Amino acid sequence: MASVPAVLQSEWTKIRTVSSTIWTLAVAFIVTVAMGVALSALLSSTFDDLSQAERGTFDPTFVSFSGMILGQLAMVVFGVLVVGSEYSSGMIRTSLAAVPQRGAFLFSKLAVAGALALVVGLLTGFVSFFLGQAVLGDHGTTLGEPHVLRAVIGSGLYMGLIALFSMGVATMLRSSMLSLGILMPFFFLVSQILASVPKAKEVARYFPDQAGSKIMQVVPGAMNSDEGPYTPWEGMGIMVLWVVAALIGGYLVLKKRDA
Repeated sequence: MASVPAVLQSEWTKIRTVSSTIWTLAVAFIVTVAMGVALSALLSSTFDDLSQAERGTFDPTFVSFSGMILGQLAMVVFGVLVVGSEYSSGMIRTSLAAVPQRGAFLFSKLAVAGALALVVGLLTGFVSFFLGQAVLGDHGTTLGEPHVLRAVIGSGLYMGLIALFSMGVATMLRSSMLSLGILMPFFFLVSQILASVPKAKEVARYFPDQAGSKIMQVVPGAMNSDEGPYTPWEGMGIMVLWVVAALIGGYLVLKKRDA
C-alpha cells in the first residue's frame, strides 16, 4: 500500500517532468496578463467614447481580468493533460498498479495539480490587476478599495477551479481529445453565445464559468452586463458545485472501470 506522501511526490514528478503541462501554465499566465493589459490600455484611451451606462458601471478591476477568457482555456488544457496524458500513453495501468487505492491516486493528482493551478492563478490575478491598473491610470483603482482584494483572490480561485473541473471531466471521459473537444467549445463558444441570448441566458448564468466569473466583479452589472440573481460568492459556490459533481463523476468512473 503506497503512502500518501509518496503518491503526492509521484504526481508532482509526473507534472513537472512533462513539458506540455508546464508550458500550458506559462501560456495561461502570459495570455491572461497580456490580454488584460492590452484591453485596459484600449479602454483607458477610449474611456470618453463609452456610453453613459458603460461609464456608470465601469469596473477597472474586472477590466484588468479581460484576458481570463483565454487564460481559462489554457487552464482547461492543463487540467485535461494532467489526466488525459496518462491514458493516451498507457501509463495509467502502471500508476494504478503502483497505487491500487484509486481514491488515493485521484486525490493526490487533484491535490498536486489543483494546488499548482491555484498558485499560478493567484500569481496571474495579482499581476494582471497591478499592470492593468497601472495602464488605466486615473480610471484605475487600488487593492485597498472595497471588494477589490476579494475580486483579485477570486480570479485565482476561478482559474484553479477551472483546472479541477477539467480534470474531473477528463477522468470521466478518459480521453484528452474528447475532453478538449467538449470543454473548449463549451467555454469559448457555447457558454458565451448562450449568455447573450435573452431566453437562454437564464440557464447560461448558472454555467460554471458564468457563475464563477462574478467573483471577479467589484461593480454589479460591470460594463452594463447582466447582474445575475446571485452574489459573487454565491456564484463561486455554484461553480464549486459543478467542480464537485465533475470530480465525483470522475472518481466513480475510475473506481468502476478498468484502466
